[in-house]
Amino acid sequence: MPSPVQDDAASLAKRLWSLAYNFWYSWNPLAKDIFEALSPRAWENHNHSAIAVLRSMSERELEARLREKIFVEKVRQVLSDFEDYMAYGRTWGHFHTQALTANPVAYFSAEFGFHESVPVYSGGLGILAGDHTKSASDLGIPFVGISLLYRKGYFKQTINSQGWQEETYPTLDTTKVPLQLVTGEDGAPLKVQLPVAQSNVFIQAWRANVGRVQIYVLDTNLQENEGHYRDLTAHVYGGDHTTRIMQEMVLGIGGVRFLRALDLDPAVFHINEGHPAFLILELMREQLREGKNLEDAENSVRERCVFTTHTPVIAGHDRFSRDLLEYALGRYWREMEFGMDRLMAYGRVHPEDPNEAFCMTVLGLKMTRHANAVSELNGRVARAMWKDLFPGRSAEDVPIGHITNGIHTPSWGNKRAYEFWSRHCRDEDWLLHIMKMDFWERLTDPSIVSDEELWALRYSLRRSLVEYVRDKVRQQAIRQNAELSESLDWLFNADALTIGFARRFATYKRAPLIFTDEARVSALFNNPERPIQIIFAGKAHPRDEYGKEFIRRIVGFSRHPQFSGKVVFLENYNIELARHLVSGCDLWLNNPRRPLEACGTSGQKIALNGGLNCSILDGWWREGYDGTNGFAIGEDSHSPNQDEQDRVDCENLYRVLETQIIPEYYDRDEKGLPRKWLERIRRALVTLIPQYSTDRMVAEYVEKYYLAALSEKTQV
Repeated sequence: MPSPVQDDAASLAKRLWSLAYNFWYSWNPLAKDIFEALSPRAWENHNHSAIAVLRSMSERELEARLREKIFVEKVRQVLSDFEDYMAYGRTWGHFHTQALTANPVAYFSAEFGFHESVPVYSGGLGILAGDHTKSASDLGIPFVGISLLYRKGYFKQTINSQGWQEETYPTLDTTKVPLQLVTGEDGAPLKVQLPVAQSNVFIQAWRANVGRVQIYVLDTNLQENEGHYRDLTAHVYGGDHTTRIMQEMVLGIGGVRFLRALDLDPAVFHINEGHPAFLILELMREQLREGKNLEDAENSVRERCVFTTHTPVIAGHDRFSRDLLEYALGRYWREMEFGMDRLMAYGRVHPEDPNEAFCMTVLGLKMTRHANAVSELNGRVARAMWKDLFPGRSAEDVPIGHITNGIHTPSWGNKRAYEFWSRHCRDEDWLLHIMKMDFWERLTDPSIVSDEELWALRYSLRRSLVEYVRDKVRQQAIRQNAELSESLDWLFNADALTIGFARRFATYKRAPLIFTDEARVSALFNNPERPIQIIFAGKAHPRDEYGKEFIRRIVGFSRHPQFSGKVVFLENYNIELARHLVSGCDLWLNNPRRPLEACGTSGQKIALNGGLNCSILDGWWREGYDGTNGFAIGEDSHSPNQDEQDRVDCENLYRVLETQIIPEYYDRDEKGLPRKWLERIRRALVTLIPQYSTDRMVAEYVEKYYLAALSEKTQV
């Protein structure tokens, strides 16, 4: 018979597998340490997938490792923390969302960025959705997510020897990531059907456990489907307009059908950007089949739906021609028993205009109870953009509110920062107080956290980033067959002011702006007493040639003699790379062409690690900046002339670097401490962490929209 010790090891292994299938481990540093310790190579080679680590080991090896006394104590602690988290009932949601207990919020998004091991995201929209989900879990809100499984992802980026971006599309191995195929009672994959064009498309789904929340990613790669339909869910925003409309049918209509197959009846449907808005049609179809007339069906759907719009450029919203809509949706729409003119009217600003295309955002705005933008300025832009939808109203009266985006704070804290705050909290768990400004005011009091300790944390994080950059640059150089010095110890300086610029390489974000006056900026980089250095990262859309040219220019600057060793471009920007950058950089630079930054949450991730922001007053920073907690590039205004705006913004960027940022960073007292800089860090911790977290954001959605939509529904 097996001994009790053997039984215990087997039981721990089973519990460890359960943890590995839950992305909770991704925001718990101790949990990540356990999986990395089991197989550092598998951990690194498979993008920190806990499942890949366990699959790399035999059952015998795993159980043997779980008999190591010191290691098993760590495992027990992490498993206990995880199981307590999953079982804990007295969450914020328990006290605030009783009305949602039986029927959850269903959150639809074309992408979710919850972890680097599952690259089904392209940028900020997906990262927001992932962070929204994690906070919904932390707060204990009944919540379910719907998206697509992009087996070939967005793309893997490499930079060739000429500095150009190249894209490859490796296929996701679902056996190596924390995704589980959803099955029915008979053990077979659970599937739904959807009429698309002249065919029926079958859809299955994979479940991602994100703490207490489940995300279902829909997949059409099934033998029952024709080849081109199997590839519908292959790429994030891939293909032509035909592929896009069919993807969005799978997401919206197929998503509702899959929820029904799971026997879920959400109280609220949250449509994140226009891509999933076809879910509205499926909800209407259900209402009409129940015997309601068209007006009652429309009202019933509106009562259950809320809509978030992000894109501040009219051309950035999905639009489809009448012919394409009729081709893709024809068989589906005929079940509604009313004409294509009615369908087109739902997606047109001017329904009577036969030349106007069908817009997914218009559908979302017309057919939802509440609509919001993602920052205060973005709300102004959205109201002005869509005022023609509401004739007779001024732009100020257009019913589009705003909830400013945030970030899931624990996901973006470096392990050293996590331990730093845990140590100084003494007996309190700082993760339970993220939204409380008075808590952060107490925690950042110099009597609790001294300037010496705060500066030591910054040095530790900067050193880690410098070494990470050296490793990454070495890997890039080897792949490019470039000449390489033996050590790369000359690359970057752990004493220098370190700036980060990492985001999508859309042209409005103006990545090369800092290099506009090459002589002036060269003097800043090469001041021997007060040097600066900068790290760039980001992907350009495969069809964005201007964005790719921006990358090529940045890579070119990194190779100029005056910037060598002080400017780098790190390829294949993803969640893992972002965590390193936001932890190690002293300053996060953001210089979009205002007002095109809807929110721009990347800078929110730096505060917990003791970093500061320097940004145009656009998106969230326009609200977050108070003059003491970071730096502003220019004033709360902009020129309507783009060339003039670029010129003024560039001059303001140089001015704030030369007169504020660099002096404050390098002006030291007798102890070698930059007291003014450290005071800004303290102010950033207090003013930014509580306000710009997705805990605050999700709580605001609950109170302003989710519960409001539900109460309005019950009153009808």
